Amino acid sequence: MPILDVQHIEKHFGATRVLEDISFSLEQGQALAIIGSSGSGKTTLLRCLNFLESPNQGKILVNGETLFDSDDPATQREAEVRKKRLHFGLVFQSFNLFPQYTALENVTLAPRLLAQERSDFKQNKKAILEEIQAEGHSLLGKMGLSDRADHYPHQLSGGQQQRVAIARALALKPDILCFDEPTSALDPELTGEVLKVIRSLAEQKTTMIIVTHEMAFARDVADQVIFMDGGVIVEQGPARQVIEQPREERTRQFLARYSEN
Repeated sequence: MPILDVQHIEKHFGATRVLEDISFSLEQGQALAIIGSSGSGKTTLLRCLNFLESPNQGKILVNGETLFDSDDPATQREAEVRKKRLHFGLVFQSFNLFPQYTALENVTLAPRLLAQERSDFKQNKKAILEEIQAEGHSLLGKMGLSDRADHYPHQLSGGQQQRVAIARALALKPDILCFDEPTSALDPELTGEVLKVIRSLAEQKTTMIIVTHEMAFARDVADQVIFMDGGVIVEQGPARQVIEQPREERTRQFLARYSEN
């Protein structure tokens, strides 16, 4: 059973049809790269998976549980949205860190808020918060930021801020970690350090969806690649097959344009 099963997702904004009949699945421990030109629907798809947007049609299942079904109003209740988002960690193009909090505070903020809803929080508050703090330090260590825990975002480089954002997404232990062009806001010299972290996560078999324009990275790191154009999936398959030997003419044209830039 796949960890993620997306069935016939559609998303419209008025008369503009942004996603059309999007279906794919993802196995536990796989990395999926989504490629395509700007405006092809990649970011909207991630936003639907994270329930920042509500699809007009289709189903989304995680570990066999139906999180969204356009034919079942019970799956669309606003009260359930936050719980559904916990299945997906999202790293945005921009870092979106809280400027008034340190790196460690940014990473531990959401776990601390969620912990307050635990039935045993009051009686075990000290131990729970110490555990969250230790986990935050551990995640920053994995990002190579042990010595930056007390630094504020303005004291960090762009690459360091994005690594804090990755640690923050991991802090909630999501089933699937999603990246929306995580290097697009970085200078070329900082892109490598973020891609190195994502590569390491892939080697650790973290289940991931990565929207990216880094074709070589997608080819070498992803298990599967989806090419989108005009809101539809044009081609999907093993990463090297799609990028090195695409079957569809639209895929070939996109990759040819990309290689010229």
